[in-house]
Amino acid sequence: MTDPIADMLTRIRNAHLALHKEVSVPRSKMKEALAAILQQEGYVNAVAVDGALITIGLKYHKGRPAITALRRISKPGRRVYVGFPDIPQVQNGLGICILSTSSGVLDGDSACGKKVGGELLCEIW
Repeated sequence: MTDPIADMLTRIRNAHLALHKEVSVPRSKMKEALAAILQQEGYVNAVAVDGALITIGLKYHKGRPAITALRRISKPGRRVYVGFPDIPQVQNGLGICILSTSSGVLDGDSACGKKVGGELLCEIW
C-alpha cells in the first residue's frame, strides 16, 4: 500500500455507503490523529485504539451519513503545501481541511489560530 491515509478515507467512505456502524483501519500515529480530529469535529461517534487497529464508530443523521464526502488532496505523487494565509475554506465553512504541520496534525481553523501552515492532507464535508 503506497498511501495509507487514502486507504483510511476510502474505508470510511465505503463503510458509510454500506451503512456500517463502525469501520476498522490499521493503526498509525497519523491515522489516530486524523480519527481524533474527525471525532472532535463531530463527524464520527467514537474512536477506539485496540493494539494494531483503530475502530471508528460512524455517525448518521436520519439514516444519512454525517460525512458527505472525503477528498485526499496531497498525494504521494504530488504533495500540496499551504501557508497559514492560504488555508482553504471547505464548502464555504461547512467542511474542514486537515493539515500536517510542525505543531502536529490540525484542522484548518486550529492551524490558522496557531498561524502555521503545512501539508494539506484532506478535505471533509
